[in-house]
Amino acid sequence: MARPPAPALDVIAARASAGATDATVTTAPSNASNAGRLPVPTIIADDSRDSRSSSSTNSPAPADNEESDFFLVNNDSQSSLGVVPNLQDMQVTDPECLPTVAALPSEILISIFSRISDPKELLSCMLTCKRWARNVVEILWHRPSCTTWEKHSAICATLSLERPFFTYTDFIKRLNLAALADRVNDGSVTPLAVCTRVERLTLTNCHNLTDGGLTPLVQSSQHLLALDLSGDNNITEKSIYAIAENCHKLQGLNISGCKQVSNDSLAKLAQSCRFIKRLKLNDCDQVDDAAVLAFANNCPNILEIDLHQCANIGNEPISALLAKEQSLRELRLASCELIDDGAFLALPPFRTYENLRILDLTSCSRLTDRAVEKIIEVAPRLRNLVLAKCSNITDVAVHAIAKLQKNLHYVHLGHCRHITDDAVKRLVRSCNRIRYIDLGCCVNLTDESVTLLAGLPKLKRIGLVKCASITDKSMYALASANDHRSQYRSAANAGHDARAPSLERVHLSYCTNLTLPSIIKLLNCCPKLTHLSLTGVPAFLRDDLDRFCREAPPDFTEHQRAVFCVFSGTGVSGLRHHLNTREEFAEYREGRTQRRRAGAVVPNHANPGPVADTEGFEDGDGLEDDDMGDGSDLIDFNADLTNLAHNPIPPPPAFQTGGQLPPAQIGGANQAGVISHTTAAPLHIPASQANTTGPSTAGSGLFNNLASAPGPSTASMQAHVDDGEAQGP
Repeated sequence: MARPPAPALDVIAARASAGATDATVTTAPSNASNAGRLPVPTIIADDSRDSRSSSSTNSPAPADNEESDFFLVNNDSQSSLGVVPNLQDMQVTDPECLPTVAALPSEILISIFSRISDPKELLSCMLTCKRWARNVVEILWHRPSCTTWEKHSAICATLSLERPFFTYTDFIKRLNLAALADRVNDGSVTPLAVCTRVERLTLTNCHNLTDGGLTPLVQSSQHLLALDLSGDNNITEKSIYAIAENCHKLQGLNISGCKQVSNDSLAKLAQSCRFIKRLKLNDCDQVDDAAVLAFANNCPNILEIDLHQCANIGNEPISALLAKEQSLRELRLASCELIDDGAFLALPPFRTYENLRILDLTSCSRLTDRAVEKIIEVAPRLRNLVLAKCSNITDVAVHAIAKLQKNLHYVHLGHCRHITDDAVKRLVRSCNRIRYIDLGCCVNLTDESVTLLAGLPKLKRIGLVKCASITDKSMYALASANDHRSQYRSAANAGHDARAPSLERVHLSYCTNLTLPSIIKLLNCCPKLTHLSLTGVPAFLRDDLDRFCREAPPDFTEHQRAVFCVFSGTGVSGLRHHLNTREEFAEYREGRTQRRRAGAVVPNHANPGPVADTEGFEDGDGLEDDDMGDGSDLIDFNADLTNLAHNPIPPPPAFQTGGQLPPAQIGGANQAGVISHTTAAPLHIPASQANTTGPSTAGSGLFNNLASAPGPSTASMQAHVDDGEAQGP
């Protein structure tokens, strides 16, 4: 006989609820063994048969403590509430399930989006949803890209909307029109005057911009912190007065080359903008002592000031800047030829300026050893010291510089012709952390100085241009000190400290005694070498090396092309591989005769012949003289081309054998191996055009670290040469 089907769960729940009312609780009799224990309750219901036993005759009855008997046994919920829940009571309502990213707070989303650098990716995020759009839009419009006229027009059109979805005018904090500089005029900047929260404005080399366009722009920018107007030669005192009236929070100003700015307007600016920290007045030869004194007296927080080629500046403002600006870190006075020892000897006694790190005195030819001694006394923590073309400097000044000891990292003593090996000995012995040293045109130096300099453990750049006494011995010393293979050999010797190779740039132009074997050794031992200049070195005036040499500027004369020999970047590695793999160079290691480039003169000790007279060249004619004085050649090797462009090498003199070399021999072979017979006129290129092609970006590196948040800025107006900076080709 078939059994009836098992009852449904709701029927079981109803029965259990009804049975709980009629159930009787009995207590089992206690015995001796259970004495003292609590009685165990027993439930007796009308229907004690488990529902699961009716589904099959062979199904065993469940244990009394099985968890599935939820509705048949008193549990904590039932005993505490006094009721047995039904299925409807047990239904759980879950909250809405959201993706993890949707649950993130806005602060976290903004932090994530701020790490996206590609504007296209930011735009994609902005189009995802309204919440993302609200968090992305300010990041996307913080610094709109005005690199093309199409982008500039789109930005101006968006800013002119009557009812925009977002207040874009409040989001823009940085504006840079340097990429469009050659075509920027007053009409280009007028639509941007609606931006009221701009903090950083770069208008470098906008030659067509006048006061009519700039004045409305600065009048609406009361939050402006940094302004770059370098090269805007149509800007006059009217704009400076507008800046003084409206931009009281200004911290950085660059008006280099703005020659129509008056001294009175600069004095007014100094009185109104007392938070200025960085000031660049390069090439403003109209600036006089009164303007600089106004900044010294009214702006106590100046960190950096650049007065390069301000030829009318005398001693008084320099003394005031040093005496009153306790925070001053950088002072650049290149080509301020009126400055003499009095600017530094007038400083208060027994007072030091611990924050001063960089001092550039290039071409301050009136300075003597007394000034240098005073400088070292009052600024004992100088890191970069440039005394290039200070022709009165002697060993006494170098002995004073040696007192800087481990603080000195960069020293430029080019054209200080009175320096001898004794001064270099003292310098190397005391200052063992020198990274960059330039001794170009120090004609009294010998291999002894270079051998000592090679032992500097962190030396990255050495300039020895026109040190005519330098021989292969110096190159072998530099190579041995930087031999990357020696560090593995010395690992087994516990008493010898291994040194990692550090040399990156070597300037050896017109060191005419150098030969191929020593340079090959230098190339093989310096794996980090990225720049090698050998202009005018006869051993390297070879046709087969032209393909590794940097291209000479097109306006160079034939003689300049003939002696031009500079290897950079991949050219260095290509030269190294070429000299190591070609079988023909085995003969050079044996001292055999070398094949020369056409037009170059080869010294022959056995049979002396005509030799090019490099001693007759002027001091500034060498490609690698590095007269920049501020370390810029360490970053951009094209600076060397500018130096040669301003000081072209004269043609070689007539030889004693009678007559002159024909034009085909005076000239050099070009890249294709064809000898040019034309002689170009001396090269005169403005410095702003010699290194750059296309739109100028000279202002893009200024104020790089300026924070957009309110408060004091620690931005730098000029890039520094960091200790660990890797030099580009």
